[in-house]
Amino acid sequence: MRATLSRARSACVALMLGGTLTGCAVGPDYSGPPRLDMPSHWSARSTSRRQTGTLDRWWLRLRDPMLNRLIEQAVEANPDVAKAKAVVREARATVQQTSAGLFPSVSGSASVTDNKTSSGSASAVVDSAPYTLHQGSFDSSWELDLFGGTQRNIEAAVRGAQSADEDLRDSLVTLIGDVAAYYVEARGYQARIALAQRTSVSQRDTEKLTRSKYEAGSGNAVDLAKATAQAASTEANVPTYQAALAADIHRLGILLGRPPDGVAALMARTAPVPAPRMPLPTGLPADLLQSRPDVASAERKLAQATAKIGAAEADRYPAVSLTGSVGTSALRAGDLAKYSSVSWSVGPSVTVPVFDAGKRQATVRIAEAQRDQAFATFHSTLLTALEDVENALVSLSQERVRATKLTEAAKNYREAAKLSRSLFETGSASFIDVLDAERSLYSAEDSLIQSKVSAAKDYISLAKALGGGWSDPVDVATPIIVDGNTGPHMREALK
Repeated sequence: MRATLSRARSACVALMLGGTLTGCAVGPDYSGPPRLDMPSHWSARSTSRRQTGTLDRWWLRLRDPMLNRLIEQAVEANPDVAKAKAVVREARATVQQTSAGLFPSVSGSASVTDNKTSSGSASAVVDSAPYTLHQGSFDSSWELDLFGGTQRNIEAAVRGAQSADEDLRDSLVTLIGDVAAYYVEARGYQARIALAQRTSVSQRDTEKLTRSKYEAGSGNAVDLAKATAQAASTEANVPTYQAALAADIHRLGILLGRPPDGVAALMARTAPVPAPRMPLPTGLPADLLQSRPDVASAERKLAQATAKIGAAEADRYPAVSLTGSVGTSALRAGDLAKYSSVSWSVGPSVTVPVFDAGKRQATVRIAEAQRDQAFATFHSTLLTALEDVENALVSLSQERVRATKLTEAAKNYREAAKLSRSLFETGSASFIDVLDAERSLYSAEDSLIQSKVSAAKDYISLAKALGGGWSDPVDVATPIIVDGNTGPHMREALK
């Protein structure tokens, strides 16, 4: 290790002497994350054949114009997305700020002072006549990036900006998925409310029929009580569903950057639960390294942490700066440009770390440990992404099977309820048969609605897990707050 360090220092000294200083750097060069074991295909798929296609604007596959409209408005106004845009602007400004370290800095100063001097002893003091002194100067300094410390800092800043871009994309993936999921839930509750209301009307008709039989002497009080109770039980579900519907609508309003009731008017008219039919292109597991923004962001943070090791390592080497100054002074402003009043200085300065009790070495070790943390985070994020896709694939596949069975069950229960009611009206069936058939039909139809909601949400979860999101350009240059009157002005009273 010492021999390697000595050779590196010797190489850089040779570059200094030869005047080719731009290529010298210390610390590890990032060439990508360490190789990780990746599955060759998704285990939830019966075949390893890759499904090609794009995930851009995947929500259009849900074929719901209202949802498309809400997502576009959410992208424009969501506070979390606005915050992510501000983080991108900050990261890009940091790149600009860090890049300035490669260039000299120059400052100028000027002064005009009235002066008076006195000289002599205690017994004889001679005062000079007052005079005005005009002075001007320019000072410059330039720290040479001999060992690449500034370049490593720029490298870290650039990779931090790339990570911020991916974080913005991740916030859009999350936002779009959340808007779609809450929208589907809301439509599901609207469908369940409508079903409960329709069913309760039918059950009240059964109650009336039972009451008529009871009053005619062909029924009994037990059947009447059960008919009344079943209708009331179904009606009792409506307030619960309405409260859940309101909560989903309120959440949609917040996601769109509005008050909780900001989309209530838009959601007042009911619509079917979105039912996607086109499959999503799942690609290969390795595609997540690029398609999942949280994985891509974690990888950029790993690259950033690697660059910071080089910056810390460069601090252990000598620092060379070039400084210069030009000054002039005169009793009259017109004499400032005369050579006799001009003074100047220029020359290099070298700072060599001699003893710091291991502080700089510890800084390198800290950077190395932070790089390992960044890799662990990247690895964990990638594994979580793989898990998300596998879970979504299984859930979506099994929910579709469940929906098929529930559709069959609802169809048969509907026929059974119709037949049992007809037989009951003619006295060929007991009221228990009618009661059981109506209860089973309502339960099957309600479960079918929930299954449609679950299937749509599983579809949305799969799109999120695969990294599908907004593909259009996003304006990050416009700040949230635009300040005015920022030039010199009278300060207002504190508020």
